[in-house]
Amino acid sequence: MNAVSRRSFLGAAAGLAAASTVFAGPAEAAGRGGLTVSGEQFLLDGKPFRIISGAVHYFRIHPDQWRDRLERLRALGLNTVETYVAWNFHQPDPGRPDFSGWRDLPKFIRTAGEVGLRVIVRPSPYICAEWEFGGLPAWLLADRDLELRCADPKYLKAVDAWYDHLVPRLAALEAHRGGPVIAVQIENEYGSYGNDTSYLAHLRDSLRARGLTSLLFAADGASDFFLRFGSLPGTLEVGTGDGNPLPSLAALKKFQPGKPVMMAEFWDGWFDHWGEQHNTRDPQQMAGYIDTLLATGASVNLYMACGGTNFGFTSGANTSGTTYQPTVTSYDYDSPVGEAGDLGAKFTALRAVIGKYTALPPGPVPGRSARLAPQTVKPDSSASLLESLPALSKVVRSAQPLPMEKVGQATGLIHYRTHVQGPHSGTLGIHGLGDRALVFAGGKQVGVLDRNTPDATVDVEFEEESNQLDLLVDTMGRVNYGPYLADRKGIDGWVAMNTQQKLFGWEIRPLPLDDLSTVHFTPGSAAGPAFHRATVTIDRPADGFVALPGWEKGVVWLNGFNLGRYWDRGPQRTLYAPEPLWRAGHNELVVLELHQPGAALEIRAEADLG
Repeated sequence: MNAVSRRSFLGAAAGLAAASTVFAGPAEAAGRGGLTVSGEQFLLDGKPFRIISGAVHYFRIHPDQWRDRLERLRALGLNTVETYVAWNFHQPDPGRPDFSGWRDLPKFIRTAGEVGLRVIVRPSPYICAEWEFGGLPAWLLADRDLELRCADPKYLKAVDAWYDHLVPRLAALEAHRGGPVIAVQIENEYGSYGNDTSYLAHLRDSLRARGLTSLLFAADGASDFFLRFGSLPGTLEVGTGDGNPLPSLAALKKFQPGKPVMMAEFWDGWFDHWGEQHNTRDPQQMAGYIDTLLATGASVNLYMACGGTNFGFTSGANTSGTTYQPTVTSYDYDSPVGEAGDLGAKFTALRAVIGKYTALPPGPVPGRSARLAPQTVKPDSSASLLESLPALSKVVRSAQPLPMEKVGQATGLIHYRTHVQGPHSGTLGIHGLGDRALVFAGGKQVGVLDRNTPDATVDVEFEEESNQLDLLVDTMGRVNYGPYLADRKGIDGWVAMNTQQKLFGWEIRPLPLDDLSTVHFTPGSAAGPAFHRATVTIDRPADGFVALPGWEKGVVWLNGFNLGRYWDRGPQRTLYAPEPLWRAGHNELVVLELHQPGAALEIRAEADLG
């Protein structure tokens, strides 16, 4: 999703997105059914159809829980669900895209159909969505001459190669072929980014050329400025926004009279940044807005209907160009179906309103998921990260520091080492830091540098026999919205002593941290950045939450699966650990703490999002 134009740029950089619909696709022309447009109405298989949809992202929910979450959305009264397709989730490196296991998008779509839901798919190369790099794969940034989200030949070549794999899988699931897919997005709120309509036309033609016949859509914020810049001849513009929907609906009708009106992202909650407040929205007020919207006859897609989780290193970030705001691990979004499937006051209020306009499914709504009993565990062993470097990574040598993308790394941490002739002392600074660097001189930590204070330095002193300089760069999410998308990680510049004396001769170790099996743990608690291991024993798997009171900043793995980042600055205080990741008996929790470890870990039955 994207953000609303009435907010500051940073707010906008966090959220605006939408969907739109092309007027008449081949399916309509051939009379083969599916979703079509007739005047101010949508038709489904030739009959009037109002879209009452909700957003849910398969890549943010464990696949064993897809059906459960979709059933909860059907119980809400929805007749449709909408999902983005995250390119980088399927193709994290330039090799063949992966559609297996968790990445089995066709299975997710088929499951939605089995539950009784139609599906809107948004496969734009760019999705925003508060997701790492807005869904674009990091390897695109290895080529500095490649321009994103426009008709640059290099970018289009990569997109077309991706579409060669993706689009036929979607086409096989279209409504006129008996599947649940009724509409597909062209690009994601392009009017907030650029003005290259030839790029939009290329995406449209690429979808059609690969067999897609559904109604197409592209989307923009519900104001004349965004709609005008993001529109493409032959497409239906639909809107995004929040609050009182009447001004947005009026803007859509004015921009494109005589066509169906849809709020393709109506924000029923909001997301959180580290170090900022936890966002919630009043359930009754939100229900009132939806009532107002549906009373006009418009269609709607709730963003989000079920938010999910930014597991691993998948959360994105916003920036104004000077202030960087990384997004937290939870994407609960204060949505009607919570991160662990909880159905709260917002679900109840929205269901009552939706029931005024469509028949609700019979039977009771799904119950609460089983939860783990609370317990506290203490780590019993640890391993220093710096001492584990040889086991975790191979050295890349370079005169200058290289960003992650240049060494073939998408996410994680990255380590840089050089040697400085001693004795020598002064200040050390980093130009082009993404995002936080722990600085070690002679094996001793001497400070932390942060991209939000680019002119900051730390004092270093090298003795003749101890001249090793280590920089451990803690990367957060790549920017997912706005003109600063080319957000390279690690060090995309240089390191200098006393402002202008560049340091050369670097050993670089990529640390994607996708396999910790080579880490050697020993009893006790290692100092500095270190892995800490604990055992959690349970009778049977259930949903739970991991809390880290007293810990500062790092990452947590459960039985080898990366649950995501934590940070004591909040607002999020727990990490969701879904039932399918647990096993009866002993479970391994590994915490990479970058600063100061706490004494224990807690397993809780409830989330604490701040």
